[in-house]
Amino acid sequence: MDKKKSLTIIYFIIAFIILLTLERYFLTQQALSINYSEFKSLVKDKLVNNLVISKEFIEGKFIEGGAERVAQLRNLKDQKEINFIKNSKAFYTIRVEDPELVKELTEKGISYSGKQEVTWVKTLLSWIIPIAILIAFWSFILKKMGAPGEGLMAIGKSKAKVYVEGETNVTFKDVAGVDEAKEELREIIEFLKTPEKFLKLGGKIPKGILLVGPPGTGKTLLARAVAGEAGVPFLSLSGSAFVEMFVGVGAARVRDLFQQAEKLAPCIIFIDEIDALGKARGISPISGVDEREQTLAQLLSEMDGFDTKKGVIIMAATNRPEIIDPALLRPGRFDRHVLVDRPDIKGREEIFKVHTAKVKLAPDVNIKVLASMTPGMVGADIANIVNEAALLAARKGKNQVEMKDFEEAIERAIAGLEKKSRVINKKEKEIVAFHECGHAIVAASLPNADPVRRISIIPRGISALGYTMQLPTEDRYLLTKSELLDRLAVLLGGRCAEEIIFNEVSTGAQNDLERATDIAKRMVKNYGMSENLGPLAFEQNRLLFLESQWERRGDYSEETAKIIDEEVRRLINEACERAKKILKEKIYKLRELASLLMEKEIIEGEDLKKLLED
Repeated sequence: MDKKKSLTIIYFIIAFIILLTLERYFLTQQALSINYSEFKSLVKDKLVNNLVISKEFIEGKFIEGGAERVAQLRNLKDQKEINFIKNSKAFYTIRVEDPELVKELTEKGISYSGKQEVTWVKTLLSWIIPIAILIAFWSFILKKMGAPGEGLMAIGKSKAKVYVEGETNVTFKDVAGVDEAKEELREIIEFLKTPEKFLKLGGKIPKGILLVGPPGTGKTLLARAVAGEAGVPFLSLSGSAFVEMFVGVGAARVRDLFQQAEKLAPCIIFIDEIDALGKARGISPISGVDEREQTLAQLLSEMDGFDTKKGVIIMAATNRPEIIDPALLRPGRFDRHVLVDRPDIKGREEIFKVHTAKVKLAPDVNIKVLASMTPGMVGADIANIVNEAALLAARKGKNQVEMKDFEEAIERAIAGLEKKSRVINKKEKEIVAFHECGHAIVAASLPNADPVRRISIIPRGISALGYTMQLPTEDRYLLTKSELLDRLAVLLGGRCAEEIIFNEVSTGAQNDLERATDIAKRMVKNYGMSENLGPLAFEQNRLLFLESQWERRGDYSEETAKIIDEEVRRLINEACERAKKILKEKIYKLRELASLLMEKEIIEGEDLKKLLED
């Protein structure tokens, strides 16, 4: 509860107490409460007068000796209480049904009058309190249904965060590794700054720009940098912000968003994760028109209805462009698609420079080497590695972040957290050592395998008892069949080493088998690398940037499915035989390397390179 609300409640309580005090001590006369039998006794002896009879009470005044009579009837012994009663001038009692009362008062000559009881405080509170409770209840309900601070009438308002000029604090200097995407967006910046340059030639700027790329590549950062470079307001919100439990709310928010943008023009509307809003219609298992489809229809209508001459540019980001409705992607809506891809080695080097600008680096830190050690990583991964390295250095009490800290951070990102406390017995340690050395020797013996940088038998992550780190010498965008076959042999090298040395296998090769099986399946079903099946693709992967966690049955016969299974098994078995042949030829090297690994637990760098080359 904030300060203003607490003060309001305090003031209300104080005012209520003051009203009760006025009612009790100033607005009403103090009177002695007596019971009805005492009242009847006083009437009988004509000790009361000036009675006022209301629906619920009888009030009146004592005649001389009346108060003393009440004290006698009560047989009181406390002198203070007796004196209080004797000093009383007036009384009141609860009225009961007594038809003879008026007749008796008339006979005794006691004056009386009727009264309709009206107490202004009670009357006031009788309608103020229920209304106050009702208002408080509805305010609570509306706050729960909507965003904090919003009422029912504001539920259709857009939830976009508006950053005015200079508030994004992001420019192209803060975005690295996506030079091609930045060049594509410079045209938008120029249009927002000098629209007349394009309009005088009859050109039209694209209405919508869709940033497409894997997660963590900097799509949102790039959009904010465009607003920062152009110096225009930036309206940012997520695609899920349009969807609510109430029908029609999403469409109302879309309308309000575009009205808000027209008032702030020139400006940029940025919708992050637009796939939550713009998913293709008809693919949902629930038929009919739902709230999301109404919201999407309103977005399509708004994009058709506004003119880019007003200076409103719509930008959106997604990592799942394959599921977005085609109506959103046609020319006239999101008619320019900008790929924000994973950075190459040069891009990773620039990203490292951006994130290490405010980090105290030791002289031995080599940014180029760090970029070569992080193939396939995106900007978010690199930012996490730099931060993790700084935390590791601070934990060890260092004044600067050293190269060793970066290497440990990269190792943690790839293999997981080191578990030095996990104790494994000598037999398991020996199995793990031969398993990892099997991977390393097979990788060093094959021409198309990535070089081995480190072997470790220190447990890491959730279930890894050891690991072999391979780092490519350069970025690769295509893989040949021979390279994939070599990868299969390397993955199976650990299991084969166990089988050769111990004449049995362990559960430690589970992850290797899963990865090898996946590669073999893709070679047969996706890449057409089976000699028996020929250049055919039996499965289409529509997920461009995300790995599918489920298998989709292809459109082929049971006989073809049987051949696919046989081909996958053949590729795995042949790769296993290749690995066994290499390890049997170099079994002396396998034993020597495993013995040294059990002693040191980690072998890397030049020492490992020398041992594998000898």
